[in-house]
Amino acid sequence: MSLARAKQHTTSFVPQPSSRRLGIQMRFFLLQVAVFTVLMAILAAVQILALQRSVRESYGERALLISRTVATIPEVVAAFDDPDPSSTLNPLVNRIREKVGADYIVVGDKRGIRLAHPLPDRLGKPMVGGDNDAPLAGREIISVATDSLGAAIRGKVPVRDAADRVIGVVSTGYLLPTVHSIALQVSATLLPWFGLGLLFALLSSMWLSRRIKRAMLELEPEQIAALVQQHRSVLNALQEGVLVVDAGGQIQLANPRAAQMLGIPTAGEAPPRLEAVWPDLAQSGLLQGGNTENESLHIGSLPVLAGVFAMPSGQRLVVFRDRAEILQMAEELTQTRRYAELLRAQTHEFHNRLHTIAGLIQLQRPGEALAVIQQEASQIEALRDLVADIELPRLAALVLGKYQRARELGIRFRLEPGSALSAAWAPHSQALELALGNLLENAFEAVMEKARGQERNVTLALGEDPEGMQLEVSDDGPGVPAELGRRILERGVSTRGEGRGLGLSLVHQQIAQLGGELSFFRRGGYSVFRVSLPSSALQEGA
Repeated sequence: MSLARAKQHTTSFVPQPSSRRLGIQMRFFLLQVAVFTVLMAILAAVQILALQRSVRESYGERALLISRTVATIPEVVAAFDDPDPSSTLNPLVNRIREKVGADYIVVGDKRGIRLAHPLPDRLGKPMVGGDNDAPLAGREIISVATDSLGAAIRGKVPVRDAADRVIGVVSTGYLLPTVHSIALQVSATLLPWFGLGLLFALLSSMWLSRRIKRAMLELEPEQIAALVQQHRSVLNALQEGVLVVDAGGQIQLANPRAAQMLGIPTAGEAPPRLEAVWPDLAQSGLLQGGNTENESLHIGSLPVLAGVFAMPSGQRLVVFRDRAEILQMAEELTQTRRYAELLRAQTHEFHNRLHTIAGLIQLQRPGEALAVIQQEASQIEALRDLVADIELPRLAALVLGKYQRARELGIRFRLEPGSALSAAWAPHSQALELALGNLLENAFEAVMEKARGQERNVTLALGEDPEGMQLEVSDDGPGVPAELGRRILERGVSTRGEGRGLGLSLVHQQIAQLGGELSFFRRGGYSVFRVSLPSSALQEGA
């Protein structure tokens, strides 16, 4: 987790929407058009039905009133006694029809035979429609029926003589197509409102879609969904815990790693508060400050390194990782770099020896070449004898490699006689390698600060007793400045400039985790760094 990484912008290639999908603006418009069309259709249907019902009622009442008026005209009643009623009734009734504007007025006798009709050829023929029973029985009715002129709304009234006997029937009708045309004409008045609704739908969809797209960073919904899926997959794959905490201290997002380390409940429940799952961070004050990184915190008893970064709307991004994992990676990197340096030193040394041997052979001095080979072999044999009592192979190999490195640098590196370490410490071999490699490298750098021509001495001592084991690295360099003191063991504190101060911190943390101690002091002009592990570490390692 580096601050440089946090300051950079993430490069994101937004997925392109399908060319077959309409944009959100067009979709909003079509949706609103569909909604307005359905609403207008429902409104038009309701109004047409209501209008038809109103027209039928008004025309039915009008037809009934006209029939009632015709049935009470004395000339009409008297004509029923004439030998030829049609000759009197038909002209009279048709004049009335023309004045009142009815489509037809038909008068029939009590048998239902037409005595008056707009079409002369229909006279003398039976009335049709099948609705004469009620009027001939003395009741007035309004009906919708199909007669010889078509479907019509009809008002039928009985004709009574002076003795109040039913002697005929009067039927006044208005043809239904006329009613339909009136309904359609009135319905057409809705069309301008429908046009205004469509215009409003277009303008509102354009305004709303632009606001939404601006809020969605000019992205289509499908693009947002694709980006969310990408980011969710990235968060799920991260080995670091990631939290988003709002200004009120509630956790808004936690990736699987964070949920696992903090024991956050599964999705679907109320968002937990940070102080309930990670009180150390909630009480640290880091969420109220600026951006920070590599802050040492604890989740219960688990040490972690956390970084806190500001987000919009007062939210905070928290990225954290198990400190042991980071230390392990740093240790692996340190070991890899150390092995590379040792191999380079050995390669350089052997190249020099090979060049010397090759030159002696070319000068035809095989005896001297053989002497160089024997000297090299004896030195290697002596070194092997020197580390024979170190029963941890990787530790012994590290000592041999550092010996070659010291020769390359012109440093006198000495292993104290009697130095030994049993194989019982093998479970902690990695921690001891880290400690020995960093302490020797620091000692080499310290003595290299001495003036040219001065002796540079580094000494290593290894030993164990019933109480535990000790590892001492001493050098005749300038030593640790008094003003630093124990701060030299803190991360980032170094006498050699920026970007240093990691090695001793790693050694201190690793040894402390095993219950041991890293100490340093001056002794006889030498700076001594001592690593002590108690015998109890053997039982824990086992």
